[in-house]
Formats: sequence, C-alpha cells, structure tokens
Amino acid sequence: MSEIKVNNIQSLSGTNGPEISGTVEMNSTGAMSLPRGDTTYRGGRGTGIFAGGRTPTGLKERMDKFTISTLGNGLDFGNLTNTTSEFGGCASSTRGIFMGGEQFPANINVIQYLTISQLGNTFDFGDLTSVRRANTCLSNNVRGISLGGNTSPNTGAGGKTDIDYITIATTGNSSKFGDLTTDSSYGMAGASTTRGIIALGNNPFISPFGLYTNIVEYITISTEGNAQDFGDLTVSRREGAGASNSTRAVIFGGNQSPNTTNVIDYMTIASLGDAIDFGDCINGSSLSNACSSPTRAIFGDMTGDGDSVSYVTINTLGNAQDFGNLDLARNQTAGFSDSHGGLG
Repeated sequence: MSEIKVNNIQSLSGTNGPEISGTVEMNSTGAMSLPRGDTTYRGGRGTGIFAGGRTPTGLKERMDKFTISTLGNGLDFGNLTNTTSEFGGCASSTRGIFMGGEQFPANINVIQYLTISQLGNTFDFGDLTSVRRANTCLSNNVRGISLGGNTSPNTGAGGKTDIDYITIATTGNSSKFGDLTTDSSYGMAGASTTRGIIALGNNPFISPFGLYTNIVEYITISTEGNAQDFGDLTVSRREGAGASNSTRAVIFGGNQSPNTTNVIDYMTIASLGDAIDFGDCINGSSLSNACSSPTRAIFGDMTGDGDSVSYVTINTLGNAQDFGNLDLARNQTAGFSDSHGGLG
C-alpha cells in the first residue's frame, strides 16, 4: 500500500484551504475530528484599533491597526466618517463600534461601526440617547455599552449618569440600560462575557472641573439596571485606559491634574473588592486608550500628543514595556479589539 504524507492541503491558488464538492466518503480505521463552533472563534483574531483623537492642529480621522501578539507600529486602517475625539470604543469578535465624542465646540451622539477584518472607513450605526463626550464603552459579543460622559463642550460640568446599550450585530439607535450611581466622565473600563466594570474617572457634578475619584462600579451586561459598587482603585484618577481578558481588568495610568500617574491597577472581574497594584507605566500616562487579547493588553501614552504604545501580559504582574508607536501622534483617541475579555 502506498504511503502519502501531507503537511498542508490548499486550493489551486494557494490562498485558502481545499474546496470539496460532491459526496465525500472516508473508509479508515482511524478517526477524523472536524472543527466545531462559529468560525470567528477559530483563531485569526487579535487585532486592535486606535481611532480619532486630536492634535494642536485639530481633530484627526485616522485609525491605526495593531496586531496585539506582536510588537510594532500602527498601520493605516481607514478613517472615521465622523471625525471626533473624547469618545468610547467597543467591539464584538467581528464588528467595532465607536460612540459619542467631541467635535469642538459641540458634542455628538453619533454611533459608528466598522468590520474589523476589512480595511476601510466607518459607517453610520445610529445615535445615542443624548449627545455626550468623554463616555466610556465596554461590550461582550452581543451588546455594546456606553457609560457616563459629559455634555459640556469645554469644562468639567455637565456630567452624566446615563448607561446606554446597543445590539452590536444590528444597526439602530441605543436604548436606555440604567444609570451609574453618580455622574462620571473620562472613565476606564473592562469586561468579562457577563460583567462590565468601570472606574468612574472624575465626577464633574461635585466640582466644576471634576473631582478625581477612585470609585469602581459594575453592571451585568445581559440585563438592564443600574450600576452597583465594586470597590476602589489604589489611587484616584481620570483619563487613564482600561482593558481586560475574561478574568482580569487592568487600569493604566491617568490624570491627577496637574500631574499624570504611572500606576497600573488590576481587578478580578468576577469578584468584588478593591484594585491591587499591578506595576507601572513606562511614563505617566493619560488621554489614552487600550485594547487587549486574552494574554496581552496594549495602551497608548498620549500625554501631550504622544505616540508611544506600551504593553503588559495580563495574567502576570510587572511594569509595562515598549510595544511601538502610533503612525500619527495624538491624544483623546478611542480603541477596541476583536479578542478582549468580553468575548471570552
């Protein structure tokens, strides 16, 4: 009997796997196991997107693409159709969402979306229940959530408690989910498949220019309702960045005006309790965003229109390390990935 050894079978063009038509029969004493489940979960994910923001010359429509598992600089992905800064981003395994933002001197309620596997510009999704900037977003594979935000164009006043939600796979306007316990903007968030947590950032209701807070709250993503107390960060701050895998949320840096902080905290999402010190950012970091895979989180240090991107390994403790750079230095961006903790 002939013996055939094959490492890989491809189509004639070599661009994809074999294409089989007709009836296929197998007669063997061995066994063959076929892959199961949705094809979007069989590898190939791990893309992060940083979008929008501003420089001293104005708002930027640019979107940068990163492969989270490697080191390197951002690559051009496409452009926002509604150019903005101070907005939130979240994603399913296939579709990315941006919500709200600032188009100085006005705020917007626009929701935009893109298909993560396809380079290109964003499309209109619908509208939030009200205009806002400095809102924080999180998601699982079904729902995208916008939390808090600010209605004022240029001060800390006008904070919101509103929590909105959308169904990511469809298009349409957001619906009311519930409320945070207190006004919040410039927050930092992470999620598992069932629970979202948000570090509130600052509370503009208490002070015209915002009171930096250490409060962390949580929601159950699949049910509507108000946020509940989770615990506290190790230091009060706003304008940091948040990311997660399915078990641990990590909060990077932030602003403690007039200074930034380099503190990185982590929390176990399924439990309640105060944050624990994870390590330090390379520099004090604020006005940034983050995204993650199951093993790694990357975040920007965009203080003063910086372009540096750093990373940590989520399930270990330690200081951040250099990852690469944005293609265009800017701050107040939004970001997401197709492999974050809310997707399992």
